[in-house]
Amino acid sequence: MNSQRHLRVVGDAAPAASPTPVAQAAAARSALVGQLLVRVGHGDEAAFDDLYTAVAGSVFGVALRVVRDRAIAEEVAQDVLVEVWRNAARYRPEAGSGRTWVLTMAHRRAIDRVRSEQAHTDRLRTHGAKVAGSHDDPDTVVDVAHREWEAQRVSEGLALLTDRQREAIDLAFSKGFTHREVAASLGIPLGTAKARIRDGLIKLRDAWEEER
Repeated sequence: MNSQRHLRVVGDAAPAASPTPVAQAAAARSALVGQLLVRVGHGDEAAFDDLYTAVAGSVFGVALRVVRDRAIAEEVAQDVLVEVWRNAARYRPEAGSGRTWVLTMAHRRAIDRVRSEQAHTDRLRTHGAKVAGSHDDPDTVVDVAHREWEAQRVSEGLALLTDRQREAIDLAFSKGFTHREVAASLGIPLGTAKARIRDGLIKLRDAWEEER
């Protein structure tokens, strides 16, 4: 009797809910990122272009939430995307989703940048307190000096690029354009736009690595 009652209860239980279309789409995107990472790890440049399209916006968003400065977030995003290109072979699908792997890298890079900026700001604050007049606010001196230093660093990095690379990078990061939007804006083939952005990112990364 108890067994029959138990069977009826089990039989009347509601079926497990199916994933929503939104959840299914998110899972598909995550799976695609993992597949692209594997291909990038084998040196597939076309896969990197597709990977950029899939994750660049999210990478920038993660960086911006951490550093809270658009210019620095753009630089962090550029760093991360080049790091992905160089280290994709280290990605292991069994360890987790590709999207999580990329965004974790972005978060760590952004945290590192915040710490680096804080150390730099502390040095500027010490110097600013020494040189500021008695009626000057040392924090104001620091803010101005820091903005000037950051602007100079980004400007020097962009100066290393060709004009075509620079305008493509500017559209992609400053204005948030996709590859297709960059291509349409510049009147060039999609593949050319992708190549300019990729080559420009690598050149910037190399220059900033030399500074460290």
